Amino acid sequence: MPPRVAFFTDCFHEVNGVALTSRELDRFAQTRGLQFFSVHAGPRTKVETTGRHTMVELKRSIVSVPLDAGMHFDALAWRHFARVKKELLRFQPDLIHITGPGDCGMLGAFLAWHLRIPMVASWHTNLHEFGARRLERVLGVVIPDRWAMKAGVAAERWMLKLLKIFYGFAKVLLAPNPELIAMLKQGTGKPTFLMQRGVDTDLYSPKRRSRADDVFTIGYVGRLSPEKNVRVLADIERHLESLGLSRFRIAIVGQGSQRGWLERNVKRAHFTGVLKGEPLAEAYANMDVFAFPSETDTFGNVVQEALASGLPTVVASGGGPKFLIEPGVSGFVAHDAAAFGAAIASLMREPALQKKMARAARAQALGTTWDAVFQKVYQAYGTVSASIITTDASRTRG
Repeated sequence: MPPRVAFFTDCFHEVNGVALTSRELDRFAQTRGLQFFSVHAGPRTKVETTGRHTMVELKRSIVSVPLDAGMHFDALAWRHFARVKKELLRFQPDLIHITGPGDCGMLGAFLAWHLRIPMVASWHTNLHEFGARRLERVLGVVIPDRWAMKAGVAAERWMLKLLKIFYGFAKVLLAPNPELIAMLKQGTGKPTFLMQRGVDTDLYSPKRRSRADDVFTIGYVGRLSPEKNVRVLADIERHLESLGLSRFRIAIVGQGSQRGWLERNVKRAHFTGVLKGEPLAEAYANMDVFAFPSETDTFGNVVQEALASGLPTVVASGGGPKFLIEPGVSGFVAHDAAAFGAAIASLMREPALQKKMARAARAQALGTTWDAVFQKVYQAYGTVSASIITTDASRTRG
């Protein structure tokens, strides 16, 4: 019998990969009629139960700290403890699943400890890398770059140690790519399973293309923030110009602190702001290649959306997106800005290659579904009781 799951996520209504994954897991549980208790932040505090699904939405306080792209951290989230505990006891979960050390995640982790409920924790974001990159950018304004980089390296190492300690409290871990699985297994000693992400291939499709001109369009979708390494887009533009290529535009979908810099430094940029649903799907379909220079993403939902839209995709060699690309078939893995430019130039100069890779990208995406992802997640949930039995047996022998 599937376990009764209490799911605490730090992002649900926002526009990012964690929120999308959380909504899809919630949908999967509802459509399958599974016992599911969903806790997340929302515009007001409320509890709604429909059949086997209970939703607890918590309003954040006025002192919650804005982070980025609509995300917040509420240090006063603990005021909801009694309410959530009451509803949790009524639901009687077999396990609690948290998405990380945010406000809702820490509330869920404390309730798991307090009520002695087994905990599953999924790793979605490389918070240590995000924090380090932003610290370097801030310090670089007031101190020499080499000192800022040293401070960033030290901060990243310190934050990673804290994250390993936090995730070590879980019985079972989930991670989005093989590198993170290996890191968490080594750093915590806990069973760690793959939790990838799906894509809606009906929404994201080459059929939504509506652009009629022949200007080669390089696309980017995501937050315009330091950890996404978006300044590489300016390097790509300069590299293509140095090769004598000029008939192209760079379509940038998203919002963030780096937009002003990009507006000043990318001459051929076209900004749309944040797009959702069909407008976003149409924006993808009107691109000719997708460039994603982030080295801190653990997975890259936007990469899968681009592939489903029939876009050859160029990604950085760092982070999780490289595991989504079949090099030379559906895209390229670039080690630096020059490699990004060279890969895109090859597609601009060889239309037949672009079309061939576009077909391969679409075919690859068609093999990915959210249902398949969450079936494996529920299999991992099933190992929680086995993990507890093994741990208890080890203590008895000791």
